[in-house]
Amino acid sequence: MPKVEIYTTPTCPYCMAAKALLSRKGITFEETDVSRDPDLRVAMTQRAGGRRTVPQIFIDGQHVGGSDDIHLLDRQGKLDDLLGISA
Repeated sequence: MPKVEIYTTPTCPYCMAAKALLSRKGITFEETDVSRDPDLRVAMTQRAGGRRTVPQIFIDGQHVGGSDDIHLLDRQGKLDDLLGISA
């Protein structure tokens, strides 16, 4: 199973949607709340190529984007491959 990391804030509906998608697929993830620590937000922004919005999602260290991006990957049938889920 690949390592999935997601940077979030507690009240972000896009974060909740992305986490729900991963949970429906049975994927565990490491969640980092950036709402109270500016240094964590800076680290996330640097890792995400300048993107400052949450969520920012990484699969095995590869930045895959935010909620819209991960849902698009799912609709395209590409997310399961990234997550190591067999059809």
